[in-house]
This record gives sequence, C-alpha cells and structure tokens, in this order.
Amino acid sequence: MSRALYTLLLYLVLPLTPLKLLWRSMRQPEYRRHMLERYGFYTHEPNCPMIWMHCVSLGETRAAAPLVTALLTQYPQHRILLTHATPTGREAGEQLFGDRVDRVYLPYDTPGAVARFLKRFRPEIGLLMETELWFNLIAGCRARGTPLLLVNARLSERSARGYGKVPNLTRNGLQALSMIAAQTQQDAERFRCLGANEVVVCGNLKFDVQPPSDAYEKGIALRSFFGDRPVFLAASTRDGEESLILDAAQKLRIPGLLTVIVPRHPQRFDEVAALLEQRAIRYARRSALSSALDESVEVLLGDSMGEMYAYYAACDLAFIGGSLLPLGGQNLIEACAMGKPVLIGPHTFNFEQATDQAIAFGAALRVASEMELEAAAQKLLSDRDTRYRMSEAARAFSVSAVGATQRIVELVSAYLR
Repeated sequence: MSRALYTLLLYLVLPLTPLKLLWRSMRQPEYRRHMLERYGFYTHEPNCPMIWMHCVSLGETRAAAPLVTALLTQYPQHRILLTHATPTGREAGEQLFGDRVDRVYLPYDTPGAVARFLKRFRPEIGLLMETELWFNLIAGCRARGTPLLLVNARLSERSARGYGKVPNLTRNGLQALSMIAAQTQQDAERFRCLGANEVVVCGNLKFDVQPPSDAYEKGIALRSFFGDRPVFLAASTRDGEESLILDAAQKLRIPGLLTVIVPRHPQRFDEVAALLEQRAIRYARRSALSSALDESVEVLLGDSMGEMYAYYAACDLAFIGGSLLPLGGQNLIEACAMGKPVLIGPHTFNFEQATDQAIAFGAALRVASEMELEAAAQKLLSDRDTRYRMSEAARAFSVSAVGATQRIVELVSAYLR
C-alpha cells in the first residue's frame, strides 16, 4: 500500500467519522465536545515555543506523567501541548497537569487536517507515545522539518504482523521518524525488522511513574469503609471479563470477602452495574459510598476516576484486567508499586516484558482461565505469608527498571539545543 492509497481510504471513511463520534457520545457525552479539533480546526492560540506530545488515551497519558514533568522543568520557556484521541485521555491530562499544559485532540490523519494542526501550533518537536503510527502526520512533520520521535515505543508480535502486511507504507513511515525510543530490546528488533533505522532502547516510562503522595492515605480511608473484610480487586477490567471474574469470586471460600471491580472504561460503569443486578448480586457504587459498607454487600463497583492507586492500596490481592480474554492486558506496574501481589491472565501481549519480569521477581502469578483465577485467589487470600513475600517482591520489581525518563529527555535535548 502506498501513502496515496492510504490517504484515499481515509478520505473515503472520513464522512462517517461524525456518526462514529455521535454514536460514542451516546455512552460518553464528552465525545460531542471539541469535535472540530478532530478535523484540524482549533481556537487555541499558542504564544510560546511548543513541545508536543501525543498520548492517545488514559494509559498513555498516565505513563507520560514523569516525562511531562521533566520536560516542564528542563524547558521552562516552552509550553507542553498534549494531544489525545479520547475524552478520558484529555481528562487525565487535566487532572495530572492542570493549566501547566495545553490539551487538544489530534486531528484525523488526512493531509489537510495535519497541515492545519502543524501550522497552528508549530511544534519544535513532536513525541508520539507507544505505537501511534500516523503516516500523513509523520510525512507532514518531515516536510516541515519538525523532529518527530516515537517514545516509550512498544510493538507486540501481533502488531508487527499487522504492520508487516503493508511493508512499504510501514517502512517509509518508520524511516521518516527522527528516532524510536523502544521499551525493550525485543520491541527494538521488531521495529528494525519492519525497516526502522534509528532505534534505541530507553526502557519503560511506566516504571518511572510514582504513586501520588497521598495514595496510601486515600487507600486507608477507602479501606475504612470496608471494615476488616478481605478485599479482592479486579482492576481495569474489559468487556466480557466481569462475568468470568464474578464466576470465580462467587466460588471463593473466603469468609466476608469483598470483591471490588473497576472497569477500564468509564462508559461501561452502568453496563457492569446492570450485570450485577441481573445476577442479583448485592453491590454498592464507589461514587455513592459515604459510610461503612453493609456486610451483605458482595461487590463494590469502582465507578470513580483518578482513584486507581487508592484501590490498589485498599486491597489484599489484585487481578489485572484485559488479560483473561485476548485483549493484551493492562499495566501491572502500578499495582506492584503499591506493594500488592498480582494475578494476571494469559493474554498480556501489550505488556509482555513487564509481565514476564514481574513473574520472574515473584511479584505476580499467571492464571490461564477463570478456574485457575479462582484457585490462585483462594490460595493467596488464605495465605498471609505468601502475600507478604509477593508484596515485597512487587516493590522490588517496581523500582528495578527506572530511568527511562532521563534517557528520553537526553534524546529530546539533542533536537532542542
């Protein structure tokens, strides 16, 4: 596929994008806001040099936090521009950085929209987080002489196979990037096999993310609502997983057990609530929790934003969602940073090396199914000593690979002299 054909296909589907945004807004009304930005039309007027970073959604925005903070410190004369593709990413940017950064949506990858974006903001450098390959955007930056780096870059075997189906388009795009800062040697090799020339290994920014200073205090406050009950947390669960987790949790022989389910996407809170009602499970919502839970409540639905560290601090055992079904898994580093023993499913291709390292450290156990999830949770919730050893291993793992932030800042400095 050539870039011309890629662009033609984008223009063919572009008329459908307003319908897609409106459809998504039925579950998440924020999709109706700032719609023109997605086509390259902005009201924001930059008034100082810009360092631009694209963080597609919530996970990438949180992972970028130490890098954003470091860049704000090192380049006080510059303004940080964060671009996003989802309202949850944009909201996370606001929660984390307030008015210290600017936030807009990245436009769809058509030449006209890309040109309007670059002309409006004139970034001195662009940083794309993880695996965001937009080929007209890459070409537009190259044409304007704007250095564009792919940072915290990861590429699973599955994604590499997908990009390999359009080898010319992928190779030209990768070679037009100024630099790729890969998370691991395996990621770097996959990028090189697809044609990338400038690739270095800088590590994973998520190891550098520090829990908020008040995370433990908030966890203690949340735990006070639970009483002395053992707490099993299912964090960042995805569509279809909650039924499997409830099947496992309801078979556990742990007196007084409270299961806390925190869906990955806020637009699914009501959907999970409906599932709990359908199963006639006594549950409460975190958003309505203002006093101690009644002992008859079996499940707490974590329908709040920005409290993930508090949920980890308040639990005895954490299962990381997105991994029971073939969805690639979610980040387990946050749970380990809070010193919690972790269970993870079989599908972790999005966090392959971090998961393998956590297991090797003794911080996490992999389960192959909901039956194994039940067995492992039963064993760990019944064994305080093993949980303690895993907790200590989790803390050691979480500090084992810090330093990616400084390495990426040094790369950026080569382009911002």
